[in-house]
Amino acid sequence: MGALPTYRWRLAPDGYATRRQLRALGLRPGGQDVAAELQRPRRRRRGPLVAYLYRIDRAKPVRPMTPGRRAALAKAMTARRTCPNCRREAGYCIPRSLGMCVPCSDIESAA
Repeated sequence: MGALPTYRWRLAPDGYATRRQLRALGLRPGGQDVAAELQRPRRRRRGPLVAYLYRIDRAKPVRPMTPGRRAALAKAMTARRTCPNCRREAGYCIPRSLGMCVPCSDIESAA
């Protein structure tokens, strides 16, 4: 595979989109390879930010949500909201940095 065409930030030609832009259009990459990249310069001697672009004409429609996928997603989100310490649903996604709900974390840090 040759080098990818590289464009500066906000200067990509029409017909290309990032994954997020494709999703907003109701599309997905659909197995196609990255067609180009955008580079945005950063300060302080760090490399540029890179965004990969896909061709819109080769994108496929987003697959519809099936009842099975919907159930699996609901189960996964319930697991993310359930505290492993007190086994209660917190009502928010448990921060991975804490590993437990905020009240349990406060109790542990006070002890």
